[in-house]
Amino acid sequence: MGTFDWNLDSGQMHLDATALEVLGLRPEEFTGTPAGLRPRLAPGEEARLDARVAQALKSGRGHYGAYVRSRDRDGSPGWTHIQGHILRDPHDRPYRIIGIIRDAAHDPGEPGAAGEMDEGRRRLTGVVERTTAILAHARTVNDVTDTLKDPEALGHLGAVSIMLGVVEGGRIHLVAEGRLGSYVPETEYTRIDAALPMSEAVRTLRPVYLGSREEFQQRYPVLWPYIEPLSVRSGVYLPLIAHGRPIGALGLLYTRDGDFTAEERNVLMALGSGIAQSLQRAILFEQEHDLAEGLQRAMLPRRIPEVAGARIAVRYRAARMGRDIGGDWYDVLPLGEGRVGVMIGDVEGHDTDAAAVMGQLRIALRAYVAEGHTPGVAMARASAFLRELETERFATCTYADIDLTTGMARLVRAGHLDPVVRRGDGSCHRIQVAGGLPLGLPARDPAGPGAAFGYGPGSGSEGTGYPVTSLELHPGDTLLLCTDGLTERPGGDSDTGMRELMEAVRDGPADVEELADVLCGLLGDSGGGDDMALLVLRRRGTPAPRGSGPLSHTLTPGAPDAPAMARHLIRAAVAAWGARDQSDGIELAADELMTNALVHTDGVGHVSMRLTADGRIRIEVEDTSSALPRRRAADDWEVSGRGLMLVDRLADDWGVGPRGGGKCVWCEFTIPAAPAPAPAPPDPSG
Repeated sequence: MGTFDWNLDSGQMHLDATALEVLGLRPEEFTGTPAGLRPRLAPGEEARLDARVAQALKSGRGHYGAYVRSRDRDGSPGWTHIQGHILRDPHDRPYRIIGIIRDAAHDPGEPGAAGEMDEGRRRLTGVVERTTAILAHARTVNDVTDTLKDPEALGHLGAVSIMLGVVEGGRIHLVAEGRLGSYVPETEYTRIDAALPMSEAVRTLRPVYLGSREEFQQRYPVLWPYIEPLSVRSGVYLPLIAHGRPIGALGLLYTRDGDFTAEERNVLMALGSGIAQSLQRAILFEQEHDLAEGLQRAMLPRRIPEVAGARIAVRYRAARMGRDIGGDWYDVLPLGEGRVGVMIGDVEGHDTDAAAVMGQLRIALRAYVAEGHTPGVAMARASAFLRELETERFATCTYADIDLTTGMARLVRAGHLDPVVRRGDGSCHRIQVAGGLPLGLPARDPAGPGAAFGYGPGSGSEGTGYPVTSLELHPGDTLLLCTDGLTERPGGDSDTGMRELMEAVRDGPADVEELADVLCGLLGDSGGGDDMALLVLRRRGTPAPRGSGPLSHTLTPGAPDAPAMARHLIRAAVAAWGARDQSDGIELAADELMTNALVHTDGVGHVSMRLTADGRIRIEVEDTSSALPRRRAADDWEVSGRGLMLVDRLADDWGVGPRGGGKCVWCEFTIPAAPAPAPAPPDPSG
């Protein structure tokens, strides 16, 4: 029995004379470092001893011991026992190891061999424990295969090739292999009744052990041409059984000779059982995820309609947690006359109930918008609809009614993220949209606690609790609506996610499809803990044909100057749009529509005028009465009844449409095309 002293900082090792004698080393042969022990250790023992020391240092233990195979000067085998004590400084940093080296070849009952067997048993058991622990977190088949190919997992078993096959119908699909250069290229798909070891393991539900190259050649001649050029000398194919039926097979190939001991077979069977359970769980998870995602997508619009004047891209991405189904949605609704409605929302929760509520709420909000309700009224009715479902769920939502001809957008927000706009010059802004409570929550007094949510009257709120914010989108501007699944980051840091989103929008491509892909890439391959919906709309870069932006004016009962102000604005706009010669007729028709709204209704009226894409001036007067106007024949002495007759005679077209709880009466005037400039007279000088 000799001693050694190993300085970890300098790497120098001292062996006394007895230790050198135990190892069969002459003093001049020893280099004074751990590498100097190599000539007297059997192949592979140096790496195993280094791993034992490293494990002790890393785990914080104060000592370690190991039996290693050694060789005398004449090459005869033996056993050596090494035991070390680790010294650490006050900061727990190891700096020195002192210990003993003794000859264990003549221990009673060959304790060296017994120690090696105990160590091998612990090593195999540790592989099973580590692999089982890693596989417990595997959620997909790819996670399982990545674990199997990890050298730190099954690689400790000494296998040079690892193959995983999954049963699909009457075939076995090879889904994983490793390591590089050692893969046996069995076909990707094989029949279960094929004369191959993996097929036999699945077919018989029993492991297949192959202890020699001769056994490979004799039992599986079809496979032998692929085995022959490799260094493979033995192998095992384990059936993966879950709930009494085979779901796959695991193949392990080795360079060692000889059959597998009973203990090794037990360990391998335990390993196969753990892998089978993880694989079954991963398969069921992927099936459930695909079903949930399919259900989610079935509740979203099957296609996004083409909208003149804009390009629109949408994306939905499922979460990677829980049931992988949620309540995020988007929708696009053409409203005619150059208008489009876009919405995005998120129902609380990640389960099938959230998805079901989402589907009902999306259809309800879509119906309210299609009926002609203003954005604030549509949102208020959707909130009441969600309360009537009695689901105890709430939802956030943003809806925008956009006139693509003029670029005017009316936005309403219910507890949702503010939209983002990227202007044509590349600048990027979050739009502060006045907000109301999330849908489904009971309405509150605007002056009460709900004011913290932005609840309260505002422009266009109409007493609904959902104020409307106006925004102008210029040609080339991009509007982005998303749910919080796009901005949430691990640890709940939404500010970081929002900064990343704004940077990606600002620096991203102009094409909406490409930009949507870039934004989805912020989540990475694994996704996040929440599902995500995204809608990107870019107004096409064609400016209005002539003139300036739209006109909008509110008609308040009891305000005598409101009609006069509206007439003044109309006359100025008509002149700016190049129809000065028609200003009298247009002003008279608009005045009749405004008068009808003030005389025959009790609420606030709203007059707007804009230039359409086909070169017409369109005047709209909205009121809160559902009673439709009608033409009637007035005699010579009646003082009323001629308004609509005048509108019919003066305008090129007119009509009436529903607007939620009221209506909209409109008329249009065609503007003559501007005459082409006369050609310049010929120059007399030639």
